[in-house]
Amino acid sequence: MSLALSLTVPAVLLAVTAYGLYKGVDVFDAMLTGAKEGLGVVTRILPALIILLAVISMLRASGALDLASDALRPLCAVIGIPPECVPLIIVRPFSGSGALAVGAELITAHGADSTVGRTAAVMLGSTETTFYVLGLYCGAAGVSKTRYALPCALLADAVGFVMAAASVRILG
Repeated sequence: MSLALSLTVPAVLLAVTAYGLYKGVDVFDAMLTGAKEGLGVVTRILPALIILLAVISMLRASGALDLASDALRPLCAVIGIPPECVPLIIVRPFSGSGALAVGAELITAHGADSTVGRTAAVMLGSTETTFYVLGLYCGAAGVSKTRYALPCALLADAVGFVMAAASVRILG
């Protein structure tokens, strides 16, 4: 790691502290207030995160993920998505770390320059952990009316998956 890169965070902290002192702000008190608010957010987010991780683990362990993957393979083949990427499509809306694990398995098994590897990489970069975002961020912000948020987010994910496969096919 370069020296400039390793000094970035300390430089930002120093600059923010200097600016706060220049403006007459009690920097330490402001940091304590921010830490207290951060803990409040964590206490609101943690239960949803624990449930989400438990559900993903149960789906993988029970074989339900494999069944859903087998059911979606024919549709994905028609759309042009490599069938090997179906588990990634299923896991990605729920868990970023789970999707990274599935993506890493695909890239290891098929190679980074293969159609499957490139499609998985683009899918990871062009889609979101929809349920995680809705569950945690809407919960943390106290948003309860999410009627259109879920369908719109899932549609955006579907477009991201299809466009990932199309871009890999087009760009070769």
